[in-house]
Formats: sequence, structure tokens, C-alpha cells
Amino acid sequence: MKLKAVLLLSLIFINAHSIAADKFGIVIHGGAGTIKKENLTDEKLEAINTALTKATEAGYNALENGESSLDAIAIAINILEDSPIFNAGLGAVYTYDGLHALDASIMDGATRNAGAIAGVAHIKNPIELARAVMDKSVHVMLSGAGAEEFAIQQGFDLVPADYFDTPHRYEAWKKARQRLAEAKTVEQQASVYLQDDFRYGTVGAVALDKNGNLAAGTSTGGMTAKRFDRIGDSPVIGAGTWADNTSCAVSATGHGEYFIRNHVAADICARVKYQNKSVKTAAEEVIQDVLKPIGGTGGVIVIDAQGNFTMEFNTPGMYRAVKTTDKKLEVGIFAKN
Repeated sequence: MKLKAVLLLSLIFINAHSIAADKFGIVIHGGAGTIKKENLTDEKLEAINTALTKATEAGYNALENGESSLDAIAIAINILEDSPIFNAGLGAVYTYDGLHALDASIMDGATRNAGAIAGVAHIKNPIELARAVMDKSVHVMLSGAGAEEFAIQQGFDLVPADYFDTPHRYEAWKKARQRLAEAKTVEQQASVYLQDDFRYGTVGAVALDKNGNLAAGTSTGGMTAKRFDRIGDSPVIGAGTWADNTSCAVSATGHGEYFIRNHVAADICARVKYQNKSVKTAAEEVIQDVLKPIGGTGGVIVIDAQGNFTMEFNTPGMYRAVKTTDKKLEVGIFAKN
């Protein structure tokens, strides 16, 4: 009798696993903020749509071909990092001193292993170095010169600092420096950093592969005119990135200080895991009910092990796209497309 019960449970497990394996998909974002249609030319809208489509299709194709969720999100994020449109990789913003300091993180939902880098200035695709930290070091987060020394040991080719220079980010930097110079108090300086033009553009991806494994990754150039080696939420596991097969995978974008203080990415998955809430409900509660009342603005993309996903934000827009076995490619920019 016990043997029959064991065999029955085994069959149920195998069937459940095969059902899960039938579903896979990827969700990406390219930053959230005060994104208004009147401020975007037709050419810019087309460029954004093209970049988001290219990244999503590439990630989805990898999943369709049996590649892992980790590989899929890295492929998608690489494409976004190589675009000057987004505040990550090539399109990274300038620091207060006119330099670039890039952050990234990645997490494996199957093992909860993770890797992150912060404040690097010569890494073309920061998400790749974050993954190398996860796969090939005993640490979770490396920063600055140490992270780049590790990169050299791992065979990465460093790029010159001016690789990340772009005219539109330079103009934003000059504007931010001028406003900071005019600020008389710490409170006034803080209000400058609260302006949307200086805070947004982070990219990220979450995915579910054919084996039922989740993964999440996030990459950013940080905040325009940031000072004192400031680090935001993107490389902080649990704040900007989280993945756990027993709950969900999350990548965040927004005002990093609020996402760090409220442990946003992990909080969403904890609500899914311990309160049995859907990813949509959990994300909505955290983004709208926890963050928004205290001034925290931004958004998240989330996917669970059943392929359910959501793209939640409390700003006028968020660059985003999704494609799953149950959902045809959909690209969005504004709150109502």
C-alpha cells in the first residue's frame, strides 16, 4: 500500500513538473519615471520600442531553445546595456565629478546564489561581471577597483572610461550640477536628486525557463551627479533584485534609497511565499501602499514559477516588455498605452 502511495506521489510530481516546464517567459524593464508622450519624438519612441523588442525577443528565443533563465536575462540585459537610450552600460549617467560608476546584480532562483558589482568604470556589460562574481568567487558583492581587478583575472576586457560618454547624459549632468550649486541647504540638494530626470533609467529582466527555474538581474548607471561613491538599490540583493523558485523573481527601478530602506524586491516575494498572494497583488501592495505614501517612486517587474507576471509602477510611465508562452510580445511605456 505504501509503495502504491509513493508511486502515485511520484507520478503527481512528474506530471506537475512537466506542466511547469511547458511554461516559460521573460519580462524586462528600462526604467520608470515621469515619462510623457509629449516629451518623446516619434523617432525616440520608435528607438525605445525597437530596443525593448529586440531585448525581449532575444531573451525569449534563448528560453525557447532550452537555455537557462540566467542566460536569458543576461542576453536581454546585454542588449539594453549596449543601447545609449537607457541608464545602464553605454547610456550610463555621469557622477558629480563627471565620471561613470556602474552597478549590477544577478540572482539564481534555484539556488539563491547571487552576484553583484558596484562603482565600476571600465566594464562594458556590468551584468556579465555580476554573474562572474556569482559563479566564480566566494563573495556576493565586489566594488570599485577591486571588482575591476577581479574582472581582469576573469579575462574581461576593460573599456576606456569615455566609452560611456553620451551627449544627452552630459547635458543632464551639467543641468544637475547647476541646480546643486544653486541649492543652499542639504534639503534643497535632496530636492534636486528627487527630480525624475536625474534618478531613472535602470534596466532589468526576470525570467522563468523550461526547467521551472527563475532568475532576476538589474543593471544601472545610478543617479545623475551622485556623490561620495553613492550606491543605489540595483546591486543590493533583496532591494533591487531577488529570485527564489519558491516565490518569484523581481527586478526594480526607481529612487534607490527608498527601495533599500524597504527591502522592496524581497518583500514582494515574501508576500507571495508566506501570505500566498499573487505576484500582482504583492507588487501592487509594496509599490502603491508601502512606497508611494512615503515618497518612494518607481516600479518592478515580477514573474513566478507558474509563469504569472506583473509590471507595477507608481510613476507616469515605465519602459517595459513581456513575452511568455501564454502572452504574445507586449511593449509598454506609459501608464496607459
